[in-house]
Amino acid sequence: MGNAVADTDKQKVLVVEDDPNTREAIVAALRWAGFLCTEAADAARARHIIANHRPDLVVLDLGLPDSDGLELLSELRRNDDIPIVVCSGRDSELDRVGGLDVGADDYVTKPFSPRELALRVRSVLRRVGSVTAAGLNVLSFGEVTIDVDAHEVTKAGKPLSLTAREFDLLVFLARNQRIAFTRAQLLKNVWRNAEKSRTEATVTEHVRRLRRKIGDSHDNPRHLCAVRGVGYRLVP
Repeated sequence: MGNAVADTDKQKVLVVEDDPNTREAIVAALRWAGFLCTEAADAARARHIIANHRPDLVVLDLGLPDSDGLELLSELRRNDDIPIVVCSGRDSELDRVGGLDVGADDYVTKPFSPRELALRVRSVLRRVGSVTAAGLNVLSFGEVTIDVDAHEVTKAGKPLSLTAREFDLLVFLARNQRIAFTRAQLLKNVWRNAEKSRTEATVTEHVRRLRRKIGDSHDNPRHLCAVRGVGYRLVP
């Protein structure tokens, strides 16, 4: 009885992966991290589960036997704001940017560390307001360290004061270092449901403020770099 009650407080994750060994490894890592898991080997089963037992997050492989994962991702994003973490063997920059542009909240490439995947899932859920428990999710570049779960940023050990949106933007770029994103892509992935009320100038202003706070030069930035004709990328 006690376990059944405790389970109702756990976050539910749907793992969509056609390879049984990979699916088993993902499910084991997520259950070890305290999540409840359901499984689907194809897009049809995933649609059924989402429609009837909506999970809190979907871990999605892109190479499904009955549908391209990007098509399913696009379909889910059109109809729902459910968080989605892509876990794929497609590891080119084009694939990663494509997945994030369609609407993935994070992109993990295979082979992956099960513990890292569990932390990524926890981080995404926390970012969208579904998880409050602390974890060990730390990103870094240069002298800057980001403790995602503690929502703290330091430079050379000294704390920085960032707004919630500045923090989200910095985390997104730090998770996708060296990848250039347009301002429109950043609006979609960082501002999410609020993007329609924002303009691309919003991104420019947030980058300007972040540069100032992390000590990056506006004229010759070392980390938050502008890419001519594209947008911005974070260089470690």
